[in-house]
Amino acid sequence: MKIFKKFPDTITIILCISLLFIVLTWLIPAGEFDKEIIDGKEVIIANSYKSIDSQPQGLGAFLTAPIKGFASASFVIAFVFLVGGAFSILNRTGAINAGLFSIIKISRNNPQYKNFIVPGITALFSLAGATFGMSEEILVFILITIPLSKALGYDAIVGAAIPIIGTGVGFAGAFTNPFTIGIAQGIAQVPIFSGMEYRLVVWFILTTIACIAISRYAKRIDKNPEKSLLYGTAAHQIQKENNHEIPDLTARRRIILLTLLGAIIILIYGVNKYSWYINEIAGLFIALGIIAAIIYRMKVSTTISAFVEGAKEMMTAALVIGLAKGLLVIAQDGKIIDTLLNSVAVLAEGTPKFVSAELMLLFQSSLNFFIPSGSGQAALTMPIIAPLSDLLGISRQVSVLTFQIGDGLTNMIVPTSGVTMGALSIAKIPFNVWLKWAFPIVLILCLTGMILILPPLFLFEW
Repeated sequence: MKIFKKFPDTITIILCISLLFIVLTWLIPAGEFDKEIIDGKEVIIANSYKSIDSQPQGLGAFLTAPIKGFASASFVIAFVFLVGGAFSILNRTGAINAGLFSIIKISRNNPQYKNFIVPGITALFSLAGATFGMSEEILVFILITIPLSKALGYDAIVGAAIPIIGTGVGFAGAFTNPFTIGIAQGIAQVPIFSGMEYRLVVWFILTTIACIAISRYAKRIDKNPEKSLLYGTAAHQIQKENNHEIPDLTARRRIILLTLLGAIIILIYGVNKYSWYINEIAGLFIALGIIAAIIYRMKVSTTISAFVEGAKEMMTAALVIGLAKGLLVIAQDGKIIDTLLNSVAVLAEGTPKFVSAELMLLFQSSLNFFIPSGSGQAALTMPIIAPLSDLLGISRQVSVLTFQIGDGLTNMIVPTSGVTMGALSIAKIPFNVWLKWAFPIVLILCLTGMILILPPLFLFEW
């Protein structure tokens, strides 16, 4: 495992992958499917693949992809800056630290409760991913889970894993996620959110594995902090330096925490009821920061200073998100994604149906490297996978299941995921350390997913 200790930083990794993508545009033949717009989404027309003139990318693409990536991810980047600033105002009041300390005191007085905090919150994130498709929003909540984890005596890996792994298994076991299940089932022409009973089983099993994995690591470093993968690193030093005195939970801070809770409830309601996204969520947390400053009677100059300081701390995360998006620009401009889609369709033909189903899952998992967006991957792949599953004797519900499991799990570790890389940057966790910790868990989850797609093929009609 010495290779992990010599891993380059996140931005260097992304730039190296950019070069790899450029090489792939020279090696993989260019091709494309005809596409049409259905319900505002661009979908592929089955059996319409055709080869086109090669579109190899060069030095110019390497230099211009970052700016195109920033333009493409501009909403998410602005969201990170604004929410980071708003949370900095909230942190300046001391309300979050005071609230966390209260939780710690409860767990210390009742040690049996401490063991339920991490798995309980992880399960809530998983439920959020499975129901209303929480994704970019974890960049908000990681600002809470990191200090909570540290206050409990754990490290930043636990704090990052709660939302990243939690929402990841939620997406993989989704049952009402409109961005993945909704789009995929709509394109596959099966009733929206049908087959929920078995998907609930899948969600429960994957979430249980995630909760156990995170809790085991947390308990291990609780007993011996030197077993933390961050021990002795710069991130661990930052954690020690940030262990300042915890403020008292005064009446004003209680009101601020209640306001934060209200904002979270409003966020969940708005996302579910009114399909809120980046604009609305950012506006909600800006309002939260302003209200917190008013309640705490913070001076305007202090409020602005806190906001700017918080936005500055998000700089690395914003850079990572923009550069990761630039990777996809290279693949799209090189016209190699549709070729990959067509290749798996050809490869799966003529194989036993369980082999074909596993190939579909592996393909969806691999495609996350190029298309980490769940809704984008559904719109691109389901028009091919759905009719292909008919030819292979596989139900369309199973093809949707292979999509959601493949889409949800590997997003936790692919360096092209702006959300994952952004969250790691906020948590100040080197990508190599995260990969070393998360890869065995993701591997177990993937193997479990491969087993979970077999019952609908052999044990019952779906």
